[in-house]
Amino acid sequence: MEPQLLHSVESGVATVVIHHPAKRNAMTPAMWQALPPLLDKLAADPEVRVLVLTGDGGTFCAGADISSLRAAAGAGPDSMGPQQLAVLAEEALAAFPLPTLAAVRGPCVGGGCQLAVACDLRFADENALFGVTPARLGVVYAPSATRRLADLVGPATAKYLLFSGELVGAERALGMGLVNEVLPADAFGGRVDAFARILASRSQLTQVAAKEFLAGRTDRAAHWAEQARVGGETAEGAAAFLERRSPRFPWRPAG
Repeated sequence: MEPQLLHSVESGVATVVIHHPAKRNAMTPAMWQALPPLLDKLAADPEVRVLVLTGDGGTFCAGADISSLRAAAGAGPDSMGPQQLAVLAEEALAAFPLPTLAAVRGPCVGGGCQLAVACDLRFADENALFGVTPARLGVVYAPSATRRLADLVGPATAKYLLFSGELVGAERALGMGLVNEVLPADAFGGRVDAFARILASRSQLTQVAAKEFLAGRTDRAAHWAEQARVGGETAEGAAAFLERRSPRFPWRPAG
């Protein structure tokens, strides 16, 4: 099978799988380019409530395919290379309107770590290995990726990761704030599936509004309060609580 992004949708959870096992799921230019339109397609699917990004087999993503970086070094100044394509893919992932979860097994390095950091949440198995490695390759990390990493782990830790290119294990990544949970390998898949279903059961209005606020869009507070009122979201949440049943939240993002 050619290097590609596989995807499926089940029970409200869209799963995108980075598939390039011959090179530890390294991202080719075609794969970087394919991600934004795939995300647009999934965001427009009314069945999708959550996105899980993972890698094929025991590896999340080893970054960009190094052969593509070497080829890009000899390209003309007007051509879009893998670094620019990676930034566009990362920005599209960060802008996905619904909750996103990176499910990380094994190496999550370079562009792979860039994708994981662009997700809202990151779960790692105990064998996961993280690295932000542009200094190993003489690559200038994009401003957006640098800022997003610093917002997640703090400026001092971002400098440590960027300046050194050192790899860190799952428990250390947890201490840095790079991941939310570290799980035993044999429990990893079950926990990711269960948590994705939890996210899918919650209010999309709450989640979408929170993502906007955390991105700095506090000017939209009145809009979201009105959406909750007229859309029946708050009424349904309160009724479900009082009736001791699971809520059936009615609000959906506009297509």
